[in-house]
This record gives sequence, structure tokens and C-alpha cells, in this order.
Amino acid sequence: MATFPYRLVCVDIDGTLTRGHGWSTMADRLGRTPLYTRTAELYRSGQVDEDTHLQNLFAITEGVSLPELATILEATPKVGGITPGVRRLHDLGAKVALLTHNPSFITDWYVRAFGFDAADGLRGSPPIVDGVIGRAERPHSDKVGGLDRLCAQFGVHRVDAAHVGDGRADALVFPLVGLGIAFGTHLQEVRAAADVCVDVPEFPEVVRVLESTPPARD
Repeated sequence: MATFPYRLVCVDIDGTLTRGHGWSTMADRLGRTPLYTRTAELYRSGQVDEDTHLQNLFAITEGVSLPELATILEATPKVGGITPGVRRLHDLGAKVALLTHNPSFITDWYVRAFGFDAADGLRGSPPIVDGVIGRAERPHSDKVGGLDRLCAQFGVHRVDAAHVGDGRADALVFPLVGLGIAFGTHLQEVRAAADVCVDVPEFPEVVRVLESTPPARD
């Protein structure tokens, strides 16, 4: 392709940039594993919806200081090559944003650590009071709205964007953008909704696919 067609590349965090679910690592490090295990079981069995699941997850970090959180995020296992992958996308002229249900105290860290341009996908992040994470009040998962806000922020149409993710919420975004990439997922419904599946746990492999694959929609 003579010109890179994706002016905005959106990327999920948990299970996409992380090896395993980042909140599982968070819970283990904080000694709150039962909180994660319980809400994961409820969510997988359909006993709670996504927003209730998020509120339960966010309770894992309630009372945690931002420096302690940063230490945990630094130690969370991640896929390889995030920084060079983001840098390459910037060189190609794309903005690279996080499209995730994670709260701002996590997305802010990823923006600083890896050079992402922005983040969206959640309404109702827990408050930060004197550097300590407070209690979430009615968080709302909103990846589709987040996509549209990011597109508006950077002056990009949906079809000029690509999205990379591994979960059911990502599968809902894939048909809305120019290219949907399922990255590191075994969920068949997510793989089926994607235009391309990438199973190599290296972010530069995603970039290689983006460089070699034309949009599926225009």
C-alpha cells in the first residue's frame, strides 16, 4: 500500500497488551485474588452485567496509592514490543489510542509508559483523593462511544480507524472500523467478528498486519 490507510489505531489493554487479564495480576499483588475470582465467575456465567463486573474489579484497587499502583502496572506481564510498535504507527502517520474499559488511573500510566496519544471507552472512573484511589460510582462501559469520541478528537472517520482487541466488547467494535484485529484471543465469537486474527504475542506483528492489510470496509 502506498499510503498507510489507518489514521487512528485503537488498542484494548487487558488480554490484548497484557498476558492474561491485568486485573488478575492486580488482585494477586494486592492480596485480593478472591475479589477477582468471584466477579470473573459471576460475569462469565452471566449473573452480572459488564458494568457491575467493572465496579467489582475497581473495588480491587480501592484504597491503593498511585505509586503502589504504578509498581504493579510496571510488573504486569505484557506482550512484547509495545513501545516500538506505537512508535512505528506514529511514523506511519497514525494516532494510537487505548480503547478500553480501564479507568483513567490505569490508562494514564499506559499513555506515559508507551506513548499512546489518548484513551477512552469508560465513563465513571473511580476518583483519586490525595493520591489514593477511591470508590467507583456506577462505571459504564462504552467502547463504541469511546471510538466515536476518539474519532472526533482526531478528526477521523470510523472507516479510517482500526481496532485491536481480544474480548466481546472489542468484537462489537470490529464491524464499525476499517479493520478489526483479534489479538491473542481464543474466543471463537471474537475471532469470527474480526477481519484478521494475530496469535503471535508481539505488538509489532500487529503493526506488520496493519501495514500489509487494506481496510475491510470503506
